[in-house]
Amino acid sequence: MDLNADFSQRIVVTPEHYRWEASPMPGVERMKLDRIGDEVARATSLVRYHPNSQFSAHEHGGGEEIFVLEGVFGDEHGAYPAGTYIRNPIGTRHQPVIGEAGATIFVKLHQFNPKDTAHFSLDTTTATWRPGLVAGLQVLPLHEHEGETIALVKWAPNTQFNPHQHWGGEEIFVLQGTFYDEHGAYPQGSWIRSPHKSQHGPYTKDDGALIYVKVGHLA
Repeated sequence: MDLNADFSQRIVVTPEHYRWEASPMPGVERMKLDRIGDEVARATSLVRYHPNSQFSAHEHGGGEEIFVLEGVFGDEHGAYPAGTYIRNPIGTRHQPVIGEAGATIFVKLHQFNPKDTAHFSLDTTTATWRPGLVAGLQVLPLHEHEGETIALVKWAPNTQFNPHQHWGGEEIFVLQGTFYDEHGAYPQGSWIRSPHKSQHGPYTKDDGALIYVKVGHLA
């Protein structure tokens, strides 16, 4: 299966485009954002776990990156509430088991550099933020490896960022509020993938925004 597989194209998916599909496991649904491959694939997805559901034990052949959006994601290593960022590098293994709260996650599979072996989880709700490059921005770095950088960026209402070019591409998931640029408006739950050398001038309006942003991985 190829879905949004041309990384030279700008792709936008907003919540009105969501089409949830059943996974091979009962009580687990997926909204596919991009995908190259079938059941084992290079994939970016939203995954929704119903209360008291689970997924079969599996090994991360190409690595797994997770941000917990809602509920509590769990496995044999721990419980990860909304706001937790998780990296499971190539060769790690686990079995997701979800409790009564259910869980929704943003997940990226088979996208790790083999040299990137960082294995950790971070509760972003208690982490320390840094000032951004312009007034009204705060940044929480999540991970960096060989030109790939991942962070949360908190935008105060009515903040304007400098127009800039995405060397190596940029991927955004809007966690809260509404994110804007000259191309459109992106409410909570929107996913934007912008190719290598694309440009924009982002800003917020009265509701501000919180975004997950990944750059440098689409060159």
